[in-house]
Amino acid sequence: MEAFLKEFGDYYGYPDGPKNIQEIRDTEFKRLDKGVVYLDHAGSTLYSELQMEYIFKDFTSNVFGNPHSQSDISSATSDLIADARHQVLEYFNASPEDYSCIFTSGATAALKLVGETFPWTQDSNFLYTMENHNSVLGIREYALAQGASGCAVDIEEAANQPGQLTNSGPSIKVKHRAVQMRNTSKLQKEESRGNAYNLFAFPSECNFSGLRFNLDLVKLMKENTETVLQGSPFSKSKRWMVLIDAAKGCATLPPDLSEYPADFVVVSFYKLFGYPTGLGALLVRNDAAKLLKKTYFSGGTVAASIADIDFVKRRERVEEFFEDGSASFLSIAAIRHGFKLLKSLTPSAIWMHTTSLSIYVKKKLQALRHGNGAAVCVLYGSENLELSSHKSGPTVTFNLKRPDGSWFGYLEVEKLASLSGIQLRTGCFCNPGACAKYLELSHSELLSNVEAGHICWDDNDVINGKPTGAVRVSFGYMSTFEDAKKFIDFIISSFASPPKKTGNGTVVSGRFPQLPSEDLESKESFPSHYLKSITVYPIKSCAGFSVIRWPLCRTGLLHDREWMVQGLTGEILTQKKVPEMSLIKTFIDLEEGLLSVESSRCEDKLHIRIKSDSYNPRNDEFDSHANILENRNEETRINRWFTNAIGRQCKLLRYSSSTSKDCLNRNKSPGLCRDLESNINFANEAQFLLISEESVADLNRRLEAKDEDYKRAHEKLNPHRFRPNLVISGGEPYGEDKWKTVKIGDNHFTSLGGCNRCQMINISNEAGLVKKSNEPLTTLASYRRVKGKILFGTLLRYEIDEKRQCWIGVGEEVNPDIE
Repeated sequence: MEAFLKEFGDYYGYPDGPKNIQEIRDTEFKRLDKGVVYLDHAGSTLYSELQMEYIFKDFTSNVFGNPHSQSDISSATSDLIADARHQVLEYFNASPEDYSCIFTSGATAALKLVGETFPWTQDSNFLYTMENHNSVLGIREYALAQGASGCAVDIEEAANQPGQLTNSGPSIKVKHRAVQMRNTSKLQKEESRGNAYNLFAFPSECNFSGLRFNLDLVKLMKENTETVLQGSPFSKSKRWMVLIDAAKGCATLPPDLSEYPADFVVVSFYKLFGYPTGLGALLVRNDAAKLLKKTYFSGGTVAASIADIDFVKRRERVEEFFEDGSASFLSIAAIRHGFKLLKSLTPSAIWMHTTSLSIYVKKKLQALRHGNGAAVCVLYGSENLELSSHKSGPTVTFNLKRPDGSWFGYLEVEKLASLSGIQLRTGCFCNPGACAKYLELSHSELLSNVEAGHICWDDNDVINGKPTGAVRVSFGYMSTFEDAKKFIDFIISSFASPPKKTGNGTVVSGRFPQLPSEDLESKESFPSHYLKSITVYPIKSCAGFSVIRWPLCRTGLLHDREWMVQGLTGEILTQKKVPEMSLIKTFIDLEEGLLSVESSRCEDKLHIRIKSDSYNPRNDEFDSHANILENRNEETRINRWFTNAIGRQCKLLRYSSSTSKDCLNRNKSPGLCRDLESNINFANEAQFLLISEESVADLNRRLEAKDEDYKRAHEKLNPHRFRPNLVISGGEPYGEDKWKTVKIGDNHFTSLGGCNRCQMINISNEAGLVKKSNEPLTTLASYRRVKGKILFGTLLRYEIDEKRQCWIGVGEEVNPDIE
């Protein structure tokens, strides 16, 4: 902290403000005292508790009404909305004589409004910087549909005078990429170009990298287009209008529209001060608004209309012309309290505070090295790290590398950060152009990734050795040095490899580091392996039941995960979404052919007949295999029981006798699993999960050594916390990692490798109460992490013997074939 303040003390913490940063955190963000480090302010900043108190007091002390009325309350609400418009214009230093503020449902709706009303012709052009949000790229659809051209561009500035104008002309150049058009027969006539309106769009700050764009672009595109676009097919085009996406950048440096008179500026209020959501605005120059072509009309936008003839007279004021329906007047009433907060701190002080934190983090990440000297971090869009000339917002975007130069997947970073109480963002952040540009992904690579199944928000973070996205941390006005320091400490402890130690230090044995030898029992104490328990889980994510002997079949244990619970919108319900599912107990009576289910939330136990003639395929299927009960009354009875048991509407599905090899991926949607050579039911990855008692005992020792408070507050972990089918006893901890095949009794199994663990193992069921914590996943992550996966337990495939009916029993000898 001392070193940080020595460098940034004049900028950090609002030294000249009404409150310093510590007072702000103590009085307005007490909810962050619970150990949460929130670092996704580029996605949405946090609302102040004091801000919400003012809003609540305002709402409970006053009466607000629909402004489309003449009553006193409605008139007062209209005045409040007018005052809010003025506050928005004032924030951007925009004169009401020149600009109007149109309230929308968000920044995206504001951009859509521009796209659908812009006066496109076949001679128009839509230019946009590569670094633009998808919501800006969507405007391209309107342009191309009207025969206009579209083109992505890169902005280049002279290195000697970045962001400045030279005496001989502008230092900014626009370099165009491939021109896009759907009317391929179109040939622009030079004499017609002057009549068409063109649109140029750029963000004030890139939401991917934090790079701030030079606002001189506004005047240059409007006044010196031919020079800026020199060498491009657009250099002769006139009548350029400029759109600034200020949704990300306006929280710290809002564009001054008196100096940079853009035609359109979009803003999102939850990115400014956290609340309200679902409200944005389009600031439009009044002369530009007259050119927009709006087709639809609604209540509030018309002065008069006649129902049975083609007559409508529209309102003339810009806001009234474009705001369809009743304004979101309660949300609009709330923004004045947000602006009051920002005004007390000032945007410039917020910029200095947040940027000091981002530069600190960038410098730390840039200097971080593995034990072999290799760089840990690759930063994107961060060249100049001097605050006085820094050209980025309070955003740090990066990827991490292993000592051998391969990439850590960004999902691994996000997963471990969550375990440490750090909330950040990963992926491409809805900015595909910036993502491809900084990650150096070619068109062929992007298309290949899509063909391989990669889409936004999926699990494919590294494809063909290259990252498909990045990690982003971003700071808000209430962020602190302690937040930044905890994040840096997390990166160092989780991803920076120290120099290898020798002697009595930690050693690496095989793939995983082990505890020092004195913490483990002697080799002689490890007996030969035997099967300690067998557990069947008939319904995915519900409790299982233990058996002494159980029949095997081509899908593993007979009836294991043969059923699942599905929500009404088609999502698969699991303990991660519905932890109470762990309280649902199950049991199967093979002789009676009954599945029994019970829950403390239901008075009666549910009995379901499981004989094959009870189920028949119907059209309502899950991935062509999961079929609901044919008998409608029976179906209704069962689904009502499960709805009561878990507290939400759902239905029970059963896996049919298909030969498909589909299973469920991490997002619990249909996908391919590792077990491609045999059939499984509704398991995630394989037929069997095997857990070793000795491995669980080692994990318990680590938990106890790590945290005395944890030892006092929790009982030792039971192997069944990990939902295994098979628990073995004997051997060394993690000896199962090296198994290639294993024979249990007379049955043969093939090892498919380690089981990738998720947050579900952090859910415990103690005395009928569901509890969540960060353990044991956090501790496992510290020593059982391999290429983004936290491995614990071994997945098995049963090598079925078609010649005989096979059973597996507790007490049978376990004989592994070690690699």
